[in-house]
Amino acid sequence: MSADLDRRGIRDEMDQARQTFHRLLDHATDADLRRRSEGTKWTNEQLLFHMLFGYLITRALLMIARIFGRLPDSAGKAFARLLDAARRPFHLINYLGSCAGARIIPYSHMRSSLDWVITALEASLETEHDATLRRGMNYPTTWDPFFTGYMTLADLYRYPTRHFEFHREQLTLTDAK
Repeated sequence: MSADLDRRGIRDEMDQARQTFHRLLDHATDADLRRRSEGTKWTNEQLLFHMLFGYLITRALLMIARIFGRLPDSAGKAFARLLDAARRPFHLINYLGSCAGARIIPYSHMRSSLDWVITALEASLETEHDATLRRGMNYPTTWDPFFTGYMTLADLYRYPTRHFEFHREQLTLTDAK
């Protein structure tokens, strides 16, 4: 099995992120949650939601990649160009969505939400055939620093943890690092 299909490694990464997220939530004070994060306009609570959202959105990204992975490459390229053209509204929606999301799923419910989505992603990963994990599609490279021009399903399973680790460095919680 190639490195990009290292299911155990992907699961281990997700489980480590889950443990880190639990620790962050366990030690966050109300003052910590209200404090601004570093390098974003979000508070720590909003950024924690955004980190959770990276896992939640991965389920939709996988579905889209499964569809486009079966279509001609030109369809995926056209879709990626269309999404790249919509980057300004995407970034605004991404920002406002995390502001609203932290109100809808407050930090007191984020732990169970992350546990649920990681469990679902790990179960999905175990049912994927190797050939399916190698299939992928073109992605908009201006939407997220962890999107590359072409991403396989294996890449997408690794995406939320990379996104999580990047944003963890921006938290200004007392016990963020």
